[in-house]
Amino acid sequence: MPPSKRYTAFSDELKRVFGCKVQRISVDAGFTCPNRDGVLDTEGCIFCGGHGSGSYGIRRDLDIAAQLEDGKEVMRRKYRADKYIAYFQAYSNTYGSTDQLRFLFNRALAVPDIVGIIIATRPDCLPDEILEYLAELSRQTYLWLEIGLQSMHDESLARINRRHDHACSVDAIERARNHSLRVCAHIILGLPGETREEMLAMAVELNRLGVDGVKLHLLHVMKDTRLAEMYGRGEVTVMDRDGYAGLVCDFLELLNPRIMIHRLTGDGGRDSLIAPLWSLKKFEILNLIDAGMERRGSHQGFRFYR
Repeated sequence: MPPSKRYTAFSDELKRVFGCKVQRISVDAGFTCPNRDGVLDTEGCIFCGGHGSGSYGIRRDLDIAAQLEDGKEVMRRKYRADKYIAYFQAYSNTYGSTDQLRFLFNRALAVPDIVGIIIATRPDCLPDEILEYLAELSRQTYLWLEIGLQSMHDESLARINRRHDHACSVDAIERARNHSLRVCAHIILGLPGETREEMLAMAVELNRLGVDGVKLHLLHVMKDTRLAEMYGRGEVTVMDRDGYAGLVCDFLELLNPRIMIHRLTGDGGRDSLIAPLWSLKKFEILNLIDAGMERRGSHQGFRFYR
């Protein structure tokens, strides 16, 4: 099957592995985070609202199986999907006991037409016993571990109140790879104080770390966050649409072409988003990125070998 994009799209990988249209369904398993429950802090990251960053539109009144069944109906109508991956997205989904994780993940995988699982977490929530369990689970199903790096720059991590440093991220990725887990790194572009050069340096660092996938997200200002307060005081700016699309094209050119692209832009909840409002038109942004790569005659990894 020829590639559909000028980058290594995760959607193409899913079609290759499963032979059909596969969509992710986000679920909230009721986890919390050491940056909110008092272990590290109670404030959380500056961009994180009351339900975990990026987890909008989830039916939290339902249990895991019911959330997935609800999501299946939406994905079937919207994308004509045939199979689904359970995406444990909200908060830190390895922040619990092995028994708790085993119960929740097995419950999700027992739902008909769920063919795999993506588990999003923080790098400081991956003790060896959890990684050993995930390695066991990965031998039974299609599994990705999504680790929230957000940035490689310790100054940026401190600004967003991340409460871990980049060395912690490096350690988590290395131990996960030692357990033969597929690792997707989550990166936020446009963090306060970061220069374009510092953001692009993340592509080079991901190459060095040997991750299997990357998920790019632009900085969103959401209601009821400390970032919203900072934005209201004029302390933070957000990227413009064309600038973001161009930055992503540059990022892709530097990135090893074997790294799968899970996402190139974020889509915050319409009712909660303050800025940038242009990000609500997700497919326009993706089309801009595609057009930019085509106009350049470029592709993922174009500058990786140079």
